[in-house]
Amino acid sequence: MQTKKEVYELLLLQQKGLLEAETNWLANLANSSALLNETLQDTVFAGYYLFEEGELILGPFQGRVSCTRIQLGKGVCGESAEKQETLIVGNVKEHANYISCDSQAMSEIVVPMVKNGELIGVLDIDSSQINSYDAIDQQFLEQYVDLLLTSK
Repeated sequence: MQTKKEVYELLLLQQKGLLEAETNWLANLANSSALLNETLQDTVFAGYYLFEEGELILGPFQGRVSCTRIQLGKGVCGESAEKQETLIVGNVKEHANYISCDSQAMSEIVVPMVKNGELIGVLDIDSSQINSYDAIDQQFLEQYVDLLLTSK
């Protein structure tokens, strides 16, 4: 069985391959969310919210119907975007600023997408399990986002 680190190392290689084959930003976001959904265990949502006109708007994702617009500072995505830092929530039911879009989501990690100091959006991943995400997830998902941003 692969370790979490090995899973992420393979994920980064697959992401690089996808980005070498395609230059379209939207196509890369779509395939990127599918790759995350297929690879990360217990994922119920993997996708992007893109920053436009002062708010986050739902972009390509894998999962159930989701919230379409999120104000800066609202919910975990809005907090991450506003602070421009990765946020990990071990139990969303205990997070005061959580916005519930899917009742199956139990924990969440949100990685901001910032290029040249400009907020592009966030990567949002939800798990059906409590405490799914840790420093290893943060490290590799930040690298994943950095790779993706090189294609923008």
